[in-house]
Amino acid sequence: MTIENTEVVIVGGGPNGIALANYMGLYGINTVVIEASEEILPYPRAVGMDDEAMRVLQGVGLAEPALKDMIRNVPLRYYNARGVCFAEVKPTTAKYGWPMRNIFMQQLTEVTLREGLARYECVDLRLGHTMTSITQDADKVSLEITDNSGSNYTLEAAFVVASDGARSEIRKQLEIDYTGLTHEAKWVVVDAANDKLDAPYTALHADPERPFVCIHMPYQYRRWEFMLHPGEDEEKMCEESLIRGLIRKHIGDAADDLDIVRIRAYTHNSRVASSFTKGRVMLCGDAAHITPPWAGQGLNSGLRDVVNIGWKVAAAAKGRIPLSVLETYDTERRGHATDLIALADNMGAVLGMTNPILAGIRDWIFQASDSVDNLREHLVEFKFKPVAHVTKGIVYHETDEIYADSLVGKLFVQPDVEDAQGNRQKFDDVQGPWFSVIGYRTNPLEFVSEENKAFWGKLETRYIQVNRSKSGLSYHERLQADGVVSVEDVDHELSDWFTSARDKIVIVRPDRFVAAITSPGRLNEALDALRKTLS
Repeated sequence: MTIENTEVVIVGGGPNGIALANYMGLYGINTVVIEASEEILPYPRAVGMDDEAMRVLQGVGLAEPALKDMIRNVPLRYYNARGVCFAEVKPTTAKYGWPMRNIFMQQLTEVTLREGLARYECVDLRLGHTMTSITQDADKVSLEITDNSGSNYTLEAAFVVASDGARSEIRKQLEIDYTGLTHEAKWVVVDAANDKLDAPYTALHADPERPFVCIHMPYQYRRWEFMLHPGEDEEKMCEESLIRGLIRKHIGDAADDLDIVRIRAYTHNSRVASSFTKGRVMLCGDAAHITPPWAGQGLNSGLRDVVNIGWKVAAAAKGRIPLSVLETYDTERRGHATDLIALADNMGAVLGMTNPILAGIRDWIFQASDSVDNLREHLVEFKFKPVAHVTKGIVYHETDEIYADSLVGKLFVQPDVEDAQGNRQKFDDVQGPWFSVIGYRTNPLEFVSEENKAFWGKLETRYIQVNRSKSGLSYHERLQADGVVSVEDVDHELSDWFTSARDKIVIVRPDRFVAAITSPGRLNEALDALRKTLS
């Protein structure tokens, strides 16, 4: 049997696996992607992408191409049994550089992601190949693969990422538990083309007679989702004539003009793997955690996994960090992924009430909250979504007591800045793909010890000085600090952030989480502490 060697193998060529492959390409890591299907499924599955996920795509230069097929800033509305909108999520901020609610069609985004791989000779996408077994020892992982002609070969790699879905064969063979629950209520999902309904939003209809969802999608598509009641025959409920009847109740004869693309019944699960890592293998996306769709966070959670895994695997493959650092992936991601599943469970419980009395109480509570400004803002701006906060892992908290409002361990903001030539760009693009040390109106490099310069230089760390807008002598004579990248804070957002941080220097990780906040005098202390976590 043929034996091939590579640095990284990704099993699963869905959006998470291919996004990660793009990161491996960006970092120059020899990577093989194994995907059983020959083609991308030609219909929508995931349909919502948030600002954090867009930022992940930005990291590999694919946010703008993907955004061409998305509808931005789509509101989310909740309707009661009378068809009255009792709550709306309509965020207007772009704290992380992108709109918070974007509706897309997964098959189109998958094409964009795969086209991105063409930039990287080090990435090999193998379609129609299936993994049959996996073993590992202290030095490598071995996979048995069957190709699209039926031939078998062995693929050996330093690291493997399982992005092979909720039924992950890798997770099963590694005997990693997948605990949680399967929800009793099934839902029928219907994707329809030639949609003319004037409802440009996502609508969750909490109708106790039959809860349903209606999602406006790009290119005259619309998704309908209907809850099945206990005892209803799943196969019969998926018949097109019955589905058209359900839709006709809400849009009348326009249901006859729809082109039904697919009808499928789903059982929703809330499950989390007992470990996201085992030796040299990491679980990503649904292989690690699966959520009901109600918070729209399934794929988004997977892309958060991708950006956490990406830089760590790349650094380990280059020999810059030890294998043990990969264990921080579980430490850093588990809590937030679990919190989002709980949010989806709660939202599903609110939507799926079929008891008219309980549904009436629910509607009254939401109507009352709408009259309270703070509660209304909390809902409109989607502030009820759990915030990722890394308290243990590759972070340095200066005190043992960590407060919820601490900025360390949370995502760094992404405003626009202007570079030395006056070009306006998103700040992540200035920071580059590795760590960055950013000083506000101070040159951070001046305070870095020679020992830290050597270590952080091997990680290709970028040093940046942020200046106030128009703080130079003229448009063409901007303030320039020696040995660092200098930018201007054109919208004063970084000024506000550093004011909240109450310090002048921030260390930002490749996945844009704040690793430390410090002062010039304490900078080496923070760098030393982070160096210890990485070595």
